[in-house]
Amino acid sequence: MRYPRIRYAQAIDNHNLLVEFDNSEKKKYDISPLLAYEMFEPLSNPAFFKTVQVDKGGYGVVWSDSIDISEYELWKNGQTIE
Repeated sequence: MRYPRIRYAQAIDNHNLLVEFDNSEKKKYDISPLLAYEMFEPLSNPAFFKTVQVDKGGYGVVWSDSIDISEYELWKNGQTIE
C-alpha cells in the first residue's frame, strides 16, 4: 500500500507538527513521546524543532542527517485535522 507523501510540514508549537499530505489531508503529530529516545532529544530545543523540512520526495520530515520521521509514522499516528 502506498501512503500519501508529505507536501508541507510546519512546527506549530514546541512539540507539534502540522503535516499536509499530497491527498490534501492535514494531520497534527505530537513528538513528545519521541523525546524519550536519545536520537530525538535535540528536538526538545524549540528553535531546532522549528527547522523541520520535508524530505525530498515527501517520504518524511527531517531536521538533520540523523533525525527524521517517516511519512508512514506521521500518517498512521497523526491526528486528522478537519
